[in-house]
Amino acid sequence: MSDARKFAEQLIDFCYASPTAFHAVAATRALLEKNKFQRLEEGDEWKIKAGGRYFVVRNDSALLAFVAGSKPVNASGFRIIGSHTDSPCFRIKPAPEMVAEEKYLKLNTEVYGGPILSTWFDRPLAIAGRVVCRSAEALNPSVKLVNIARPVCVIPNIAIHMNPDANNGFVPNKQTDLLPMLGQINQKLEEKGYLVGLLAKELKVKAADILDFDLFLYEYEKGSLIGAREEFISAGRIDNLGSVLASVSALCEVKKPAATCVVAAFDHEECGSSTRQGADSEILAELLERVVIATGGGRSDYFRALARSFIVSCDGAHAVHPNMGGKADPTSRPMLNGGVVIKLSANRSYTSDAVSGAAFMQVCEKAGVRVQRFVNRSDMRGGSTIGPISSTHVGIASVDVGIPMLAMHSIRELCGVEDNMSMFKALLEFYNC
Repeated sequence: MSDARKFAEQLIDFCYASPTAFHAVAATRALLEKNKFQRLEEGDEWKIKAGGRYFVVRNDSALLAFVAGSKPVNASGFRIIGSHTDSPCFRIKPAPEMVAEEKYLKLNTEVYGGPILSTWFDRPLAIAGRVVCRSAEALNPSVKLVNIARPVCVIPNIAIHMNPDANNGFVPNKQTDLLPMLGQINQKLEEKGYLVGLLAKELKVKAADILDFDLFLYEYEKGSLIGAREEFISAGRIDNLGSVLASVSALCEVKKPAATCVVAAFDHEECGSSTRQGADSEILAELLERVVIATGGGRSDYFRALARSFIVSCDGAHAVHPNMGGKADPTSRPMLNGGVVIKLSANRSYTSDAVSGAAFMQVCEKAGVRVQRFVNRSDMRGGSTIGPISSTHVGIASVDVGIPMLAMHSIRELCGVEDNMSMFKALLEFYNC
């Protein structure tokens, strides 16, 4: 089995083990601890030594990890790779049970981020997230991860006979058309509080002790390798768990770096990043300054370190679609398995410029990795990333890169096996520069 295929299968496993941002952090933490990383608590005083391997978790949904460099940070700076743990999906609302036709039990949900809504119809759906329970300390409730890993929900389509516009631009209503069906009411089933009862049974706690939850729907079926030569990866949440896995795996491979190497896996990128665990917070700046302080530096050393640092903002990139090639730029046309992508935008929705792009090209050359470039058609508005947000907060040079993908924000996304491996190689080389 090739290394690329092994890493592709690892990504499929990682995506399936990470149905929510909370589970992505838990899976990442397990990988880091397996590789001798030590957890630091934000409320403690940090003691850091050269070559030490550390990580920090905030809100159970964002994680920052680093390997301390052998040189002082004011002389070598930081090598930072940024990504995000969240993906577009459906969040379950409080008191979500709804009854239809006196028989069907539905869940009230809201859309999180920008999913392709049509892809969620008729899929077996599971439920995952975190549940918060009563505790002895009022300000420190008990938090438990939950994953009801079986097909308990479905959002059924209506027959085309009753919706003749289904293939002619039908736009589903988010409040009425997209509610998942959980089951059927019978004489033994009390609909109110049914979900809490299900959670209590799953977690083996008392229903009365469950105070709240952050729960999401996800596709129950696991990803797979597809294509005549199994050259593609089909899975949910490749955006942006592919970048999380590639960056964390690269960090685990780093041995005695000169510069301090950092992974920053933020939450809430899909809804604007404006939370205390999002890229539009001080979480990265705080970590970098605390590393400087813990290694004997002061405020001046912190700013000197920033001036010598570099950020790779790593997120998904758009590949040319085989059926809709006209949607792509006429001259910059990334292909699946064509190499990692540098993303550019005249309006600065990506941080890349000629200098940062050239720097990453040279990293890829050293790693033996091909490079492609992406820009939007001039008459189409594209997305953005954590890159502009992070570099604005800390004033560090940055480049936006990604794995080329199809079906981005679908319940099932598609990328190339070779590109997945190429990104890992490029990020590892970046840390070793």
